[in-house]
Amino acid sequence: MTVVGASPAQAPAENHLLELAVETTPAERIRQVQEDRVIELTRLAQERSAFYRETFDAAGITVGEITSLDDFQARVPFMNKDSIREYRDRTGDSYGGLLTVDPSEVTSVTASSGTTGDPTFFVERWGDEPVSPLNARYIRPLWDLGVRPGDNVLCSAASFRGYIEGATRALGAVPILVDTWMGNWAEVAEAIRRHRPTYCQLMSMNLVELERLQHQGEDLRELMSCFVSVGFAGEPLGARMREKLTREWGLNLWVYTSAGDTGLAWECAEHDGYHLNWDETLTEVLDADGNPVPDGEVGELVVTAMDNDTYPLIRYRTDDLVRLTRQPCPCGRTSPRMWVLGRAGDETVVAGRAVLPHEVWSIVEQQDETETGLFQIIRPQREVERLRVRVGYDDSAEVDLDDLVRRLTAGLSTTLGISAELIDILPETAGQLLRRGSAAKVPRVAKS
Repeated sequence: MTVVGASPAQAPAENHLLELAVETTPAERIRQVQEDRVIELTRLAQERSAFYRETFDAAGITVGEITSLDDFQARVPFMNKDSIREYRDRTGDSYGGLLTVDPSEVTSVTASSGTTGDPTFFVERWGDEPVSPLNARYIRPLWDLGVRPGDNVLCSAASFRGYIEGATRALGAVPILVDTWMGNWAEVAEAIRRHRPTYCQLMSMNLVELERLQHQGEDLRELMSCFVSVGFAGEPLGARMREKLTREWGLNLWVYTSAGDTGLAWECAEHDGYHLNWDETLTEVLDADGNPVPDGEVGELVVTAMDNDTYPLIRYRTDDLVRLTRQPCPCGRTSPRMWVLGRAGDETVVAGRAVLPHEVWSIVEQQDETETGLFQIIRPQREVERLRVRVGYDDSAEVDLDDLVRRLTAGLSTTLGISAELIDILPETAGQLLRRGSAAKVPRVAKS
């Protein structure tokens, strides 16, 4: 961020944007600042990072040769998780060659959710800032969605990407630290009743717990009436479940996602795409050959972290398929907005028909017993003749499994126009499908 840990006093109480000047910067100014930044960043990376020194040398780029944003996008090579892992495994460098400072200067090392089976690690150096760089990414959104000094905020203990209560404290709010993971929501409910927090974050696995509480007689609308807003992250949220959270439970829901591992991208009050803060992430959307696609067309998200000199990600291929617009949002922000379609690596080609997990999700959630959308596509390779799916169902009441399997199979086959079968159907309360997941989510594509 341009201004890290900014005081809420910088923004008028009636303004939903915390850093108004930054968040509404004109396009021509954005380009100039980003150009100056990538020139500085590429020089620093090549001088201090073993990984970039090797890759830039291989591309024939000498130190200081990148002098414009056009140079940067035309000549700087791409990288991805696999290239970092390859360097790490080949050299034994636990930082994958990216580190630009002495290891003694590192403040924290956090990890991705690891749904691919090999978590990616991220390094931060805090310096004199009051919060970590990742925590700083939450400050503007928390202000936007209504968190104010003196509020209580329900914070869960994170097992990846670090804790987030630093952002709460930076806003002058009070973090309420409770274990919000599976099996603990009776305790969480009591903490909500006692402390009346104005904000919390949910993930898909939490929804299973909340539905369980509802079936046990908990009035979720009353319980959660204290929340000004609720965040949701980890995975896309199905349309039916979103409707349930907003209409039935009365939540003001804001969804956010990853900015391609460079940070976060949040919805605004318009709920139309995710904002990629221009001072945090330089965004490109490219076709399979690495060429830029026009705004509004689908391509792979490629990102550069603008605010991490310690462990820079430069032209980082995310494998995420997105649409992007750089037109100003009705909320006033001038940063790009993206709509996420899914991961290219999760695309399954069934008898010639490409299928993405979000398409399966929209079908699975239509059945009452499976509305939380717990499922996995099972495939030994990308191209298969039949779609095979594992599904978790709500077993809080008696379920006719044969009929449920019939309905799900028919829905998948008819809607997608392919041959589909359910290879496994598991009760949510048994936790078998959940245990196949990471700390945040169920891998939507698995080999077995």
